[in-house]
Amino acid sequence: MNAKSRRKRRPKRARRARDILESRARRPFRGHPIATVAYYGPDDKLATKVAVGILDGNDKLIALERWYSRERDIRLDQAINQQILEFIQEHEAQSVGMPDRIIGCPHEEGIDYPKGEVCPQCPFWANRDRWTGETIR
Repeated sequence: MNAKSRRKRRPKRARRARDILESRARRPFRGHPIATVAYYGPDDKLATKVAVGILDGNDKLIALERWYSRERDIRLDQAINQQILEFIQEHEAQSVGMPDRIIGCPHEEGIDYPKGEVCPQCPFWANRDRWTGETIR
């Protein structure tokens, strides 16, 4: 018996749902429907909400789901990432779009605070461009 055959074979580690999601987002456009994945948080370090929308070929929203986390960064929650993947698969999304950053406050204008105002709970985003993270004057 050689050394190779005596070595215990380790099962391949299952790919984490987050890795699969990021991999799908890096792929080029593959058609419609498109899944959009957006992370939100009180600042640009901690994501406490993720919203996933499914758009048809006319950019019409056909499904929307949101997940929240108070305990930890939602991007690291394996169970939620698995639910996101299942939601995307359930709606047969061919393409996935996902910014590489947290893009704003988790509270909704007009629902959690008045339209046209800044969120009183998330001062970090008050004068900040949500796409670049740069301060706006």
